[in-house]
Amino acid sequence: MPRTNFDQLLEAGAHFGHLKRKWNPAMAPYIFMERNDIHIIDLHKTVVKIDEAADAMKQIAKSGRKILFIATKKQAKDVVADKAKSVGMPYITERWAGGMLTNFPTIRKAVKKMATIDKMTTDGTFDNISKREKLQITRQREKLEKNLGSIADLTRLPSAIFVVDVMKEHIAVREAQRLGIPVFAIVDTNSNPNGIDYVIPANDDATKSVDVILTALCEAIQEGLDERKVEKADAEAAEASATKEKKARVVKKAKAKKDEEEDVVVEETAEEEAE
Repeated sequence: MPRTNFDQLLEAGAHFGHLKRKWNPAMAPYIFMERNDIHIIDLHKTVVKIDEAADAMKQIAKSGRKILFIATKKQAKDVVADKAKSVGMPYITERWAGGMLTNFPTIRKAVKKMATIDKMTTDGTFDNISKREKLQITRQREKLEKNLGSIADLTRLPSAIFVVDVMKEHIAVREAQRLGIPVFAIVDTNSNPNGIDYVIPANDDATKSVDVILTALCEAIQEGLDERKVEKADAEAAEASATKEKKARVVKKAKAKKDEEEDVVVEETAEEEAE
């Protein structure tokens, strides 16, 4: 059963593309028609593409890997932040710092700087510096938190990125492509779908459209996370059972050896008495 349906997407306005003169011809396969000089997206194809993306994301989450969500445009940032948080995935909604993927070690240093500042506030270091220094450090911490706080738990490069509006986030898309990181994206009629691994043709300006698509994708991610938990619990139970059986075999073997030794002693005693 599809994770979304035509009516749901229609109600959310996911079918509205851009003006005909602003279109990218590479989006032609996903355009249903033109109405009042605006391209209308074929939502039947959108439903199929959402399912494809959802299945792939589910597998990534199930394997314990991370997907980085990116949306810095006003209409999408809050929805993306909420949905990504709900499934424990990292996200960027403030500003894409160039090199965030291609120069990842430097970004990690900046994230660690936050932890260092936090430590200063608890270990007494803050009490021994001037008010001016405190203010500078506090401001630096706030700036880091705003731009990088949402990726504090991202200790290694993500296994995939999800983007709302490939034109606005072109730097992030380019970095991911350079590193061979799969790109999932909502692609509108004015954008180029070539080079995007999982194209979701839809309106990337309407908050409702982004919300419906993200809800479907994040439900799939949650399924993957839940299945991972179950498999992990089953593996631990199987391991515990195997350990228990191994112990039982060792005990049984030791008991058999002890019984054998006792039998030998009894036989030797009987022979001595017979002599």
